[in-house]
Amino acid sequence: MRRKRIVAPETVVPSEILEQAKQALETDRVRRRGKCVVCGSECISGLNSAEQLCWVCRRLKISAWLEAEQQMPAQE
Repeated sequence: MRRKRIVAPETVVPSEILEQAKQALETDRVRRRGKCVVCGSECISGLNSAEQLCWVCRRLKISAWLEAEQQMPAQE
């Protein structure tokens, strides 16, 4: 009978680099998106974490500020 030769698998990517890639994926998954305090939809926590607003509510807030600033001189 012939004996089959066992060949060690060729390492394409070093295990250190593979482990670093796996850890990088995990850190990306851990980032959670917060909920908007006004409407409850997802908001990007890193962009405006202090406000906890989604982009729509944040835009409405900015528009309201601009409108209030434009009306102030007329009231004086």
